[in-house]
Amino acid sequence: MTQTDPSSAAPPGLRAEAEARRPGDPADDLLADGAAEEGPAEAGQQAPELQAERLHKPVVVVDYGAQYAQLIARRVREAHVYSEIVPHDLPVDEVLAREPAAVILSGGPSSVYQEGAPQVDPELFVAGVPVLGICYGFQAMAQAMGGEVAHTGLREYGGTDADVRPEQSVLFHGQPPEQYVWMSHGDGVTRAPEGFRVVGETSGSPVAAFEDVQRRLFGVQWHPEVRHSTFGQQLLTNFLTRGAGIQPDWTTGSVIEEQVARIREQVGTARVICGLSGGVDSAVAAALVQRAVGDQLTCVFVDHGLLRAGEAEQVERDFVAATGVRLRVVDAADRFLSALAGVADPEEKRKVIGREFIRVFEQAAREIVAEAGASGDEVRFLVQGTLYPDVVESGGALHEGKNGTATIKSHHNVGGLPDDLAFELIEPLRTLFKDEVRAVGLELGLPEEIVHRQPFPGPGLGIRVIGEVTRQRLDTLRAADAIARHELSVAGLDREIWQCPVVLLADVRSVGVQGDGRTYGHPIVLRPVTSEDAMTADWARLSSDVLARISTRITNEVPDVNRVVLDVTSKPPGTIEWE
Repeated sequence: MTQTDPSSAAPPGLRAEAEARRPGDPADDLLADGAAEEGPAEAGQQAPELQAERLHKPVVVVDYGAQYAQLIARRVREAHVYSEIVPHDLPVDEVLAREPAAVILSGGPSSVYQEGAPQVDPELFVAGVPVLGICYGFQAMAQAMGGEVAHTGLREYGGTDADVRPEQSVLFHGQPPEQYVWMSHGDGVTRAPEGFRVVGETSGSPVAAFEDVQRRLFGVQWHPEVRHSTFGQQLLTNFLTRGAGIQPDWTTGSVIEEQVARIREQVGTARVICGLSGGVDSAVAAALVQRAVGDQLTCVFVDHGLLRAGEAEQVERDFVAATGVRLRVVDAADRFLSALAGVADPEEKRKVIGREFIRVFEQAAREIVAEAGASGDEVRFLVQGTLYPDVVESGGALHEGKNGTATIKSHHNVGGLPDDLAFELIEPLRTLFKDEVRAVGLELGLPEEIVHRQPFPGPGLGIRVIGEVTRQRLDTLRAADAIARHELSVAGLDREIWQCPVVLLADVRSVGVQGDGRTYGHPIVLRPVTSEDAMTADWARLSSDVLARISTRITNEVPDVNRVVLDVTSKPPGTIEWE
């Protein structure tokens, strides 16, 4: 929707387990939790985004480079309305070709006066589509329609008090006239475009919200999508239902019903395989496919010996009990440990783990294909747990108009598998955000322990042992991790934190005193963090009592550990995982 360099428009990815894998990890393309390469759609196939659009006209969120673009889309989903994200340089005719129910212009880091800053095509505002501008989108909208935006010198960052006019407003209907809102801007709208009524102001922004109800055009200077704006979700809901007249019909039940029907149509009588990791994405993807095609699905769980205490048993026992899925377990712990012997470099460890996973999965897949062939069946499909943030990050959400051909994540040589093991993809989670995936999992009857499992890296404990990975070191880390997880759960903090990596500094020893003697043991690092998307994170302020219990138990119960330390680094500058 602007003429700037498309390369500058790459929307930020908010992969919920962004640090669990890194680009190029070979196992990504096999585990149903992983991301895949982009490829052209098969003839006759349509991406789930297209199919969702047929059933639910999308609210299109135009991303102007804001870190909150995906958060806006998620808040729209919370109002039970289907949403999609597009970059700001998508031509307006392609936006309109999607037949959007509404358009939301996101915030962004630019000034509307900055050279090369993204602009909005005025044609959008005469198309009859409801539009909401937020922050930068609000300013770009005002400028495009003849209003005035200026460097007022009155910057507003963080919490601000706003005065609104609910009795005259669609956006603020049913809300108090005084609100606490979250601002982040230097420029300001000083005059609203002709035909707009000013319905909100702050001490630094006399035009902080405006509306043209007749043309269904709205804008606010602050960020309603962040929780700090106390009535932000109600503002968005008012825009969607009152301003745009959208009927909320995007629910967990509707997602399951639509995906089950789509999978049955896609699969027919063929056979399907799925690589389970123990994570929520692969579990929910497999459960959806199982609901659709039953025993036509075979899941493969490669136990690489790098999981936390009880997780392998959880997959083998609880997941099977909840879904009735046909599961093939491959115990490859010894193989992985042998391959990792002498390897200390973190990137090399990832490569070794990915390579071995592919080889093990390949053998299991060959056996399943051979068994199916012996009974006259064909294994044609592989389940992939691609989430919507993956699609946005890779640009895969784009397609040429309503009837255009989408770029979908498809495989003919999956993750390094040989040519004679070629599978087509099933991606039942492709239109969903992480919180929606969890809701679908609960609706499908999956255990809470699986659905609300904290993000965990694909290479597992292999990258939480700092140094060479050995069986003894894994046992030490696994015991410490189990204690930390137990105490956090007892304290009711499972849902309060994003995750808590427990790290063994295996190549470091420190002097300690236990009993009447000196010890020379390893430190354990606790890394509890809070986050909404893993792209940024802050260290979690756990109570001193909880930390004391974890530290005391680990140093008392885990051999060779005599020190527990707390990582108090935010992201950035530090990553969530240590390797």
